[in-house]
Amino acid sequence: MEFTATCAGMMRTSIQLTLRGAISAAVLIATLATAGAAKLQDLELCNGGDQIPAESQIAGCSALIEPGLEKPHTTAMAYNNRAGAYFAKGDFQRAIQDYNESIRINPNSARTFNNRGVVFQKAGDIDRAIEDFDAALRLDPAYVKAMADRAESFRIKGDYNRALRDLIEIVRIDPKKKGAWNELCWVRAIIGDLKQAMANCNRAIQLEPNVAAAYDSRGFTHLRLSQWEAAIADFNMALRLDSRLTSSQYGRGIAKLRRGDRSGGTADLSAAIEAKPDIVEEFARYGLR
Repeated sequence: MEFTATCAGMMRTSIQLTLRGAISAAVLIATLATAGAAKLQDLELCNGGDQIPAESQIAGCSALIEPGLEKPHTTAMAYNNRAGAYFAKGDFQRAIQDYNESIRINPNSARTFNNRGVVFQKAGDIDRAIEDFDAALRLDPAYVKAMADRAESFRIKGDYNRALRDLIEIVRIDPKKKGAWNELCWVRAIIGDLKQAMANCNRAIQLEPNVAAAYDSRGFTHLRLSQWEAAIADFNMALRLDSRLTSSQYGRGIAKLRRGDRSGGTADLSAAIEAKPDIVEEFARYGLR
C-alpha cells in the first residue's frame, strides 16, 4: 500500500482529489455570458484540465483575479483553481494563501476547505488539515471526499478508530466506493479486527481485481493471521501489478522468513529497506517486526 505523506509505505489506495479543479459549469456559463472575448482564453486556462500545464492555469487565473471580477463567486473559484495549480507545482505556501482568499470571499465552499486541508496534510500539518476537513463536512455532511481525506489524516496520526468511523460512513453512503473497502481492510488489520479486514479486502478485490493495493492489504491481513503462504501469494500478485510496492516486498520477506525461507526472505527485506529505509519502523508500528 504505497502511500504519500507520513504513512508513505502503507497506503494502497489514493482517495485523493486532483486539486487543480475546475470552475463549476454554472459559474463558468454565467461568467462567459458577461465576459468579453479577451477573457475567454483566460477562463479556459483557469478552468484547467489534464492538457493544461500548471503555469498556464496560474496565468489564466491571475488574469481573472488581478483586475477583479464583478461576480465574487467567480473570483473565489479563480483563487481556488490557482491554488490547485500552485499545489501541483509543490508550492504549498502560495496554494494556502490562495485558498485563504477563496474562503474569505466564499466561506461556504466545502470543496475549498477540503482542498486546503489536503495541502496542509501534504505539508505535514495534520491537525490543521483535520480542522479543514471538519469544516468541509459541517458545510456538506455527506461529502465523501472530505471523509476519505480526514480518514487518511487520522491514520497518519495513528488514530485508527476515528479513521475507521469515517471509512464505515463512506461505504454506507456509497457501497461501491472502491478504494474505501481497501482502506477499511487495512485499518481493521492494524487494529486486529482480522475477520472483518479479510471480508473488506475481498470486497475491494471484487470491485477492482487489477489494483495492486488491495492485494497488498490482504497480504498484510494474512501476515497478521500467520497465514504465510497466502500472504506470499497476495504479495506476489501485488508486485506483479506494481513492482514498486516496497510494502509488498517487505511483507513478503517477513512471510518467507516465517515459513523458513531464510535466503529468500532476507533478499526481499534487504531490497525493500534499500528502496525505503524507514519501512522497518512503519511495519513495527503496525505490529510486525
